Amino acid sequence: MNVKVRGSGIISVINEQDESGFCPFSNKGGTATSRPLPGGRFFYFLMRLKEVYTVRERLEALKAEALEELEQIGQTAQVQELRVKYLGKKGLLTEILRGMGKLSAEERPVIGQLGNEVRSAIESKLEEKKEAAERAEIEAKLASESIDVTLPGRMVHVGNRHPLTLVTEQIEDIFLGMGFTVAEGPEIETDYYNFETLNLPKNHPARDMQDSFYITEEILLRTHTSPVQVRTMEKMKGKVPVKVICPGRVYRRDNDDATHSHVFNQVEGLMVGENVRMSDLKGVLLNFARQMFGEGTEIRLRPSFFPFTEPSAEVDVSCSMCGGKGCRVCKHTGWLEILGSGMVHPRVLEMAGYDPEKYTGFAFGMGIDRIAMLKYGIDDIRHFYTNDVRFLKQFNRV
Repeated sequence: MNVKVRGSGIISVINEQDESGFCPFSNKGGTATSRPLPGGRFFYFLMRLKEVYTVRERLEALKAEALEELEQIGQTAQVQELRVKYLGKKGLLTEILRGMGKLSAEERPVIGQLGNEVRSAIESKLEEKKEAAERAEIEAKLASESIDVTLPGRMVHVGNRHPLTLVTEQIEDIFLGMGFTVAEGPEIETDYYNFETLNLPKNHPARDMQDSFYITEEILLRTHTSPVQVRTMEKMKGKVPVKVICPGRVYRRDNDDATHSHVFNQVEGLMVGENVRMSDLKGVLLNFARQMFGEGTEIRLRPSFFPFTEPSAEVDVSCSMCGGKGCRVCKHTGWLEILGSGMVHPRVLEMAGYDPEKYTGFAFGMGIDRIAMLKYGIDDIRHFYTNDVRFLKQFNRV
């Protein structure tokens, strides 16, 4: 488009199409014409001309700026930021296109088409950079997570079972092999099952042997697992044989020291049937001792007293440290005490529903902690409960 000023003050405008085929002063979008303009309208058309070409220049500049900025990024987050910056509702392109309202009806389609071309160019570049960024991020993640299969393997640190668990399981295996079953019961027990069914009525002096943790007058933490034996006999309803062992945690108000703890573990055994004798008890315990401590182990029974058995006996095993010759561990006696036992008291059988004239039985009870101390040569029961890893890891190959 050429604007010419003549000497008479008449302005002639020759409409020529630009590269896009647009001429702002052509009624049909750009046929080459020549028409005079009155001098008073010169500035109006000059301003219109400036507005149109200003929008075009801003669109072209925005396109160049966006494409250049997109070339310099490499992350998906940056791609999204530039999408919002240029194409968002408040983006730069949207801001420019809002100015189209000032253009004439003939000018808007051409500027709108140019705006769409700029949008398409930016969107195309955005998608290209997004795909490249996602691909690069995936490759970087795969590279960081890659594993060199030729590297030597790393040793996995594994835990091991507690020594008390090991001993409990070994005791259970031994008695299961002799036909016994395993029974469990509540740790919070009634006074009736913990004492009275075991021939320990209220105010019986033998109760003083087991200083107890009472919750109420009739509820306490069990002092032994013998109540499980009574509950088992009640469930059997007079049927025989009864062959059961009862492992579990028990509680007594002892002062903690190297050989005593207010919480410890017990396993008690019971056998009831016809013609069950003391010799049966001795045979079962001898078999147990030899499987637990070694084939050369001997046992001896010493007379004792327990309210729930009659007769009663303490059971010792020959010292494995000195072979029964006497040493510091066995206090030079050659024997180590491991459990108490005896024939079930007739009153206990009767309260559980068994006829003591027809059936007899034996019972025994041992401290699992005591057995573990003897088996592994441990001199302080407190090691079992302090959770010292240096102590516990010694049993990972036992």
